[in-house]
Amino acid sequence: MNTEFMQALNELVRDRGIDKDVLLETIEQALTSAYKKNFGSAQNVRIDMNRETGDIKVYSQRVVVDESDLYDNFLEIELSEAREINPNYELGDIIEHEVTPRDFGRIAAQTAKQIVVQKIREAEREMTYNEFLEKQDELVTGEISRTSARDGKQIVFVQIGKGEGVLLQSEQIKNEDYRIGSNMKFYVLEVNRTNKNPQILLSRTNAGLVKRLFEIEVPEIQEGIVQIKSISREAGSRTKMAVRSMDDNIDPIGACVGTQGARVRNIVDELGDEKIDIVKYSDDPATFIEAALSPSKVTKVFVDEANKSAIVIVPDYQLSLAIGKEGQNARLAARLTNWKIDIKSESEFGPEEEDALLDQIESNRLAAEEEAKRLAEEAEIRAQEEAARLAVQEVEAESDETEDLEAEVEASEVQEEVEVSDETKLADQEEEIEE
Repeated sequence: MNTEFMQALNELVRDRGIDKDVLLETIEQALTSAYKKNFGSAQNVRIDMNRETGDIKVYSQRVVVDESDLYDNFLEIELSEAREINPNYELGDIIEHEVTPRDFGRIAAQTAKQIVVQKIREAEREMTYNEFLEKQDELVTGEISRTSARDGKQIVFVQIGKGEGVLLQSEQIKNEDYRIGSNMKFYVLEVNRTNKNPQILLSRTNAGLVKRLFEIEVPEIQEGIVQIKSISREAGSRTKMAVRSMDDNIDPIGACVGTQGARVRNIVDELGDEKIDIVKYSDDPATFIEAALSPSKVTKVFVDEANKSAIVIVPDYQLSLAIGKEGQNARLAARLTNWKIDIKSESEFGPEEEDALLDQIESNRLAAEEEAKRLAEEAEIRAQEEAARLAVQEVEAESDETEDLEAEVEASEVQEEVEVSDETKLADQEEEIEE
């Protein structure tokens, strides 16, 4: 290796963001292994690489030991022999001797090249991983590069900048055409570090895709004036989205729809004509549930807060619309509101049914209150028991401290008595001696 190699190495370090010291240390370690492999050495060796010129030298290493402890001449040297080299050597010192082979430069160059290539790949993988980790739960635009089939399931691969995303069949919209070369928007589900390139899992079915598309299309959402409260989706078919406005002068539904429906149409086009119902969110469960069942009309909503369920009454001619094809409208409304919804027609829900339902709702409410009261009482009892237990522990700890203190005092008094006794004996002895 030479100065030109080191200059090229420095450029790579700057361009790729690789730590130079780590890179050179890795090269030196690899060269140590290469030396032992190519020259069959059983010695401990150290590779020294000049950081400026790239010149490489190989040094054998031996530890200075006592004559009686000598075990391996390749790894150790007797103290007396070491002092013939330098009288200042002591036990445990390491003696180095240059053993650089003539043709080691060629091996070193090949090894260094391999290490550099490896480090560049690792750096690129790490940069790609970090780049897409920041994009998790966000939208990306990618080009479909290839498809494959595994176990009868289609997998779509998407080129996204320097990374490649994977769209599993479970995250694909049914009947959507994923043609090679076409560009689409995708929701980044997950980014995983692997031994090779990072695994970027994409989705076209996740509700987050709809949310991010509206954030792009609707400035009021970007600015926080309009909030998306919840989304329920059956990808490729229908989506319901609840929104609310933080400004009384701004209609949240109108803002999302846009002038002549331009904003929502852009999103529908991106999703392959998927229907989107935008409803107004309300803190009142009955009002919110009624809105969620749009476009059907609702006569009454009976809310059972204890069980978080609701009975919804609709006109007879609206029953099929409220339920939806294969129950889709009711199902999406239930997911949107997070309430269990039971839909009935006016003809099957008369005054008697209403009275019975109201009685049941009241009974459930009272039972829920009793259960909440019971749980609160149990929690209070447990808290009192815990407080009492801690108080007992504190008293016991104080008692132990008192006993320890008393023991220390007693020991001190005994020691003082012993010392006094010793002093008395010593004084008596001195008096006897004087006599």
